Amino acid sequence: MDLVEKAAQRLAELQQAGVDVPTPETRQVPPGADADPIPTPERFAQALERAHSLGAPENAPAARAPAAPAAPQPGGSAEADPRSKFVHMDLEALAAAGFVTPEAQRSRLADEFRVIKRPIIRHAREPVGARADRANLVMVTSAIPSEGKSFVALNLAMSIALEVDSTVLLVDADVANPSLMQMTHLPVSKGLLDLLTSPDVKLSDVLLRTNVEKLSLLPSGTAHRRATEMLASEMMAELLEEMAARYQDRIIVFDSPPLLATTEARALASHMGQIIMVVEADRTTQALVTHALETVESCPVVMMVLNKAPRSDVGGYYGYAYSGPAAKE
Repeated sequence: MDLVEKAAQRLAELQQAGVDVPTPETRQVPPGADADPIPTPERFAQALERAHSLGAPENAPAARAPAAPAAPQPGGSAEADPRSKFVHMDLEALAAAGFVTPEAQRSRLADEFRVIKRPIIRHAREPVGARADRANLVMVTSAIPSEGKSFVALNLAMSIALEVDSTVLLVDADVANPSLMQMTHLPVSKGLLDLLTSPDVKLSDVLLRTNVEKLSLLPSGTAHRRATEMLASEMMAELLEEMAARYQDRIIVFDSPPLLATTEARALASHMGQIIMVVEADRTTQALVTHALETVESCPVVMMVLNKAPRSDVGGYYGYAYSGPAAKE
């Protein structure tokens, strides 16, 4: 084997090992000089000497094929998925409307939701007993409509997102009367119902990343004539099972229909690990509250939030107030 063949073989081995070896085709040619691409023994020898000076091993290993990307692990963040759409919420408008936001100054409402979220986070991180595998699924509901459950759900999600080591997904599961996109001043988009009606739609396709770093949204989705029945379907049960297992490190808050208004809300509640029931002060009767609680007896953790309660210590009616939580475990 002559010098050229030996040099060529050595260069091929070094290139397979990932060593950046200059070749006659890639060398810099001074202006006006003859490029002369014909490889000569002298040029091969020079290139070989240059490669040795780079510290290449004498026995270079064979080139390795690029590693395949790692498969997503259960509990992986949906925010990392490039298919997830990013939306920008007007945080100033939300703060003016009375919602908890990252930039808002400390307020009584923010403090109240700190109290509300603390046991929820604890149960999600240290699940015990029945439905421990679904402790991160939290349903916010009420006995009857218009008690402020959507207001509580959004504030709760916002407050959890402010935690140092917690992320949250807020799902608009009140498919018959969705309000999440309206409250956040965002355009209607695909969401939960599309997941249940279109097999080609994946969860990451409809999740919305927001400008609140640890908060994602899942809208109710495209209106459907059998929307409420979808919540009680086997497909919904499978979706909830997937969400609980796939996002184990995330608290998933569901703004659901009222318990006594639809039977679908009760079906949804049967899959939850925690339930927050909102009760409007001076409006919802004790009989209604008792009846609603009876429909969710199977859930291991049920807490109650007293909403719109008068607060004498602040000089009158305080729009959205909290009293509790009272937990049934």
